Amino acid sequence: MRIKRNWRRTIIGILTAVVLSACSGSDEQTETEESESASANSAAEAATSNEASIQEEDTAVAQLTEPEPLVYEGDLELPINGATGYASVLMDLKATADAGSETTLVLEAGTAFEVVEEVGDWWYIQTATESGWVQHLYCFINLPDVIPSIIYDNTNTYASKFVSSGKAIPGITGQALYDGKAYNMRLGKVSDIVPVLYSMSKKINLAQQAALAEGNTLVIYEGYRPYSVQQMTVAALTNLAAADPEVMAGINTHPWDTNWFIATSVSNHQMGYAIDVTLAKITEQQEIVIGDYAATAITGYTEYTMPTTIHELSMASATFTGPVKSSSQTAWLQATLADTMNEAAILLQRYSTDAGLTPLASEWWHFNDLDARFATEENSSKGEYLLDATMSEAPEAAE
Repeated sequence: MRIKRNWRRTIIGILTAVVLSACSGSDEQTETEESESASANSAAEAATSNEASIQEEDTAVAQLTEPEPLVYEGDLELPINGATGYASVLMDLKATADAGSETTLVLEAGTAFEVVEEVGDWWYIQTATESGWVQHLYCFINLPDVIPSIIYDNTNTYASKFVSSGKAIPGITGQALYDGKAYNMRLGKVSDIVPVLYSMSKKINLAQQAALAEGNTLVIYEGYRPYSVQQMTVAALTNLAAADPEVMAGINTHPWDTNWFIATSVSNHQMGYAIDVTLAKITEQQEIVIGDYAATAITGYTEYTMPTTIHELSMASATFTGPVKSSSQTAWLQATLADTMNEAAILLQRYSTDAGLTPLASEWWHFNDLDARFATEENSSKGEYLLDATMSEAPEAAE
């Protein structure tokens, strides 16, 4: 905050003045050797005293300019203030945190904003031009802003890993399917943009903390995916399957069909309650400071071997031996794991399901937050926009 920074400058200025005052003064000549000797001794003592005083003041200034980072205690690794959020649907910007208050503006779906403050079910936000209150139920949050310890690698933004039966999908595999990286002021680097519904982010954090406790980390490959990218991938996979019997068998052998591997209509990725994620062993990490807060950065990791590569669109990637009702939070508990599910995939599933996420039957890497789905299903995102900008700022502690 500007007030906070000015206060620090004022204190530093006062301390500097004290130091300079302590160092100033003039030596007076005396008429006798005794007085000269006494004066010299006094000067030496004063110099020693002044040196000690300077060291003390320097320490005080350093403590003011470099305070100990705070440890955030909340539902995420960092506070929400300063993070980038997005309107997932048309949203009313309100004058106060009250549904009955004046609507000052209607935000278009996909509008980016900075979250300034959270009060109950509301966020006070700042867009590029306006400020006001929105209900955060229908808002996305940019995951790297609030859970920086996770590894983010959205390959669909630079070299898609989508394949089917191990075969490249023409026009998709290895291609940048959409823009999804931007310079992030909060993190001080170019970073992936990985939006999900705000309520889901808290469950993802629970899964990450469980992984960290055992020396592991989540590696998230995708959250929100634009609908246009979904449709482009469906079309390309359909064309490939029509020309390649092996690919066709991989996505259309009973009891599976294409829709289990790439949704042919609006999917949970567009709605904001899905992530594609794998697991890695941490080999190196360091403590960093983001704004006023301490955080952990994973600087070395090795991904575990999983049943298939991520984004293998075929029944080879199946979690269970057959389809499981994807709108049920409990049906998967009675399902039989596919023979290909190894220890690493089962561990990833444990972290995720213990946090309240639900596995998708056809993809070992895919987890949904059905609570978020049910809470927003009457007004859910259709994914008809691109999220390619951030408005993130470093989080500052409240005064």
